[in-house]
Amino acid sequence: MSLWKMSLAAALGVVGVVSGGPTAPALAAEPVTIGSIEALSGPASRYGLAIRAGLELAVDEVNAAGGVLSGRPLRLLFEDSAGQKDQAINAARKLIGRDKVAAIIGPTLSTEMFAVGPVAVERQVPIIGTSNTANGITDIGPFVFRTSMPEADVIPVTLKAAQARFGVKRVAVMYGNDDAFTKSGYDVFKAALATLGIEIVTTETFGAKDTDFSAQLTKIKSLNVDAVVVSALVEAASGILLQARQVGIPETVFFIGGNGFNSPKFGEIAAAAADGTLVGSPWFVGKPDPANQKFVAAFKARTGSEPDQFAAQAYDTLFILAEAISRAGATTGDNIRQALLRTSHMGVLGPFAFNDNRSPGATQGVVVLISKGGKFEALK
Repeated sequence: MSLWKMSLAAALGVVGVVSGGPTAPALAAEPVTIGSIEALSGPASRYGLAIRAGLELAVDEVNAAGGVLSGRPLRLLFEDSAGQKDQAINAARKLIGRDKVAAIIGPTLSTEMFAVGPVAVERQVPIIGTSNTANGITDIGPFVFRTSMPEADVIPVTLKAAQARFGVKRVAVMYGNDDAFTKSGYDVFKAALATLGIEIVTTETFGAKDTDFSAQLTKIKSLNVDAVVVSALVEAASGILLQARQVGIPETVFFIGGNGFNSPKFGEIAAAAADGTLVGSPWFVGKPDPANQKFVAAFKARTGSEPDQFAAQAYDTLFILAEAISRAGATTGDNIRQALLRTSHMGVLGPFAFNDNRSPGATQGVVVLISKGGKFEALK
């Protein structure tokens, strides 16, 4: 149980408040409504559904501990963006205009946030991305926050580990050229590779709807590279790994992915072809501290499956927002924004605070993971 949960529970006379614990106390006061815009259908639902599950678990725990603002329950409204910018914009306008939400969590994709963020800024409603890692997200405006570590902080650590551990000198690069997240990831990969003195032998692109990568991979096969660096969402990432082995790229040539790879669906789809893939993450399911293991157990009991990074980030974000609302003492946008800036939270990802750019601060660390048997584990 976090320090916040224990102090709130004590103040309200609530005991034993953990996931799967006693029934939540009756909260008769007017709810505080927050909205969440997630890709609950379409290809990006691989991320959005995990995020929703993490948020739902957390909101139940917050309400079981007495809610916010001296006993007001949180009410969480979801809108499905299907990973589409226009649908995400309409969802934001509905949540803000009709539902009068105090804050918004999401949307799932960076491309969506670049579309939705300005709507929230114009209406002065705090919006927190839990899975947006592209460069420039918080530059949208002062009401835009994110709890997801930017690719610019993660990718260099992953590449440095690959260079030190496996002696990587020559790589091929693949990236989706029609999505803000994958294009931003490519820019970060390119800069980090240059800094490390790793040669880019070829750069190959693909579209978000592409399913055939054989031409690009056949070319890469002939170039004698040490690794293939990929910026892609999980569907494309899985297809690339499967087809790489089919065209004959040997297992000695391993793949290095960005944040889009960090889903159990990657191992489920790519199976043995995913083995040896490296990614960086601020979290992984085997993180041994008690708070994380309690979260993992509660998530599995609730959903029947293990959480991923996106569920964990969403879980922490809901508590971060709940704490901010209580600190603010009100549900007005600027009060919540100011309270978010003062965040100091200990969650399943470890200690968290926002930096001056409203992104994760320096306390967040990066763990380099390797895929084995369809699952990621810490690189040793």
